[in-house]
Parts: sequence; C-alpha cells; structure tokens
Amino acid sequence: MTQPTFVPISEADQVRPARHLHVPGSWTTTRPAELTTPTARRGRLVGTPGPDAGFALRLARRCAPDLKLTEGEVEHDVLVGCALIAARRAALFGRAPSIYDVELALALWGFLVEAPAALVATRRQAFASVSHDYVAQRALVDSIPEEDLKL
Repeated sequence: MTQPTFVPISEADQVRPARHLHVPGSWTTTRPAELTTPTARRGRLVGTPGPDAGFALRLARRCAPDLKLTEGEVEHDVLVGCALIAARRAALFGRAPSIYDVELALALWGFLVEAPAALVATRRQAFASVSHDYVAQRALVDSIPEEDLKL
C-alpha cells in the first residue's frame, strides 16, 4: 500500500524504481557440446533411465516368499537382479515399475517354479554376487534382449 506524501519516512524505506529486463532474442543449439537429439545414449553398460526405478526393489521383496531357490542361490542377489530387470522393462515403456514387471523378471529366470537343471546352473552363475558388483548387474540386465522384455 502506498503511503501519503505528508507522512515522514526514512530514505531506506522509500520505494525504489523497478528494473525492467530486456526481452531475450532467439535461441539455437549452436554450442559444441549441446545435445541435438532427444534420445539418450544406448548400449552395453549404460543402463536404461526411468522414473522411480528403486520401487522395483520394494516390489521384488514382496515376492520373496514365492521364490523357489536351489542350493547356492542367495535370495538378496536374486531380488536385486530381478528388480534391475523389472526397472529396465518399465523404463522401456517410459513408466515406473509395477508388480507385473517384477513377476516377468522372476518368471524369465524360473524363480517362481521348479526350474530345469540347465536353467538353474545358468541363473546361479548370472546372479552370483550381483547385488555387490555393478558390472555384473549391467551384464545381467543387458543379457536379456529388449524384445523379451517387451512381452
């Protein structure tokens, strides 16, 4: 609210004039390091960014009682590995992970049924210490083709 002119106020309390900013000109992507395409980098050991990927681990923990593990398989490694696969699947569709992504990841590796011996040997090697090794995590997730994840 403005103050009447006859009321005395100090100089520090006086209303200052406003600064007006100029209107910016046009902008183009001409700098050397600018990304000119809207796609992210893809390939081995890069990952697939997606929203709320950590939620897949919480969903995977819900499936822990249903796991059919054999000798030498660690539940924590299985849950982390399948959560990573589920997060990648959800990111391919541009959404956050759901329980169906986790169930598909578990089903791909046969953790919800009694799996054949050949599959058990393969998954035991693929999931060995995967929760502690980033390169093993990326190798596990990259080992599944996108076509299979989009089922």
